Amino acid sequence: METPINGTRSILHICTRETIRPLRDQVLRLSGFHVDSTLNHTEGLSMFWGRQYDLVLIDVEGEEGIPRAEHMCSEIKTTQHHQLVAFVCNWRVAILTDCPDEIVRTEFDPAAFAQGVSDIVSPTA
Repeated sequence: METPINGTRSILHICTRETIRPLRDQVLRLSGFHVDSTLNHTEGLSMFWGRQYDLVLIDVEGEEGIPRAEHMCSEIKTTQHHQLVAFVCNWRVAILTDCPDEIVRTEFDPAAFAQGVSDIVSPTA
């Protein structure tokens, strides 16, 4: 398993929405994070097993996305229970699930999105 890059906090971002994923990735990079991302949950799990991440950020698009996100969260937490996992979702989805450690709301506010992620991931030592 690879270690974080130059002490930079690292995030694995899984988002199935092609237009939103690169924008979020860039917001996080501009906020000082190393970001690996994918459109695919299966590829996301493969990426997770290949390196160490400070946070796994899973986008949940609508209520129908909850089972897939919960499955991924469960796969990760079963083998590495200390891994931080957060869902990016709307208020309705947030009240229907209890798997992740945190919920980042999806209102379009890049600064609030980056701050929400920063609040979850502790600063580097």
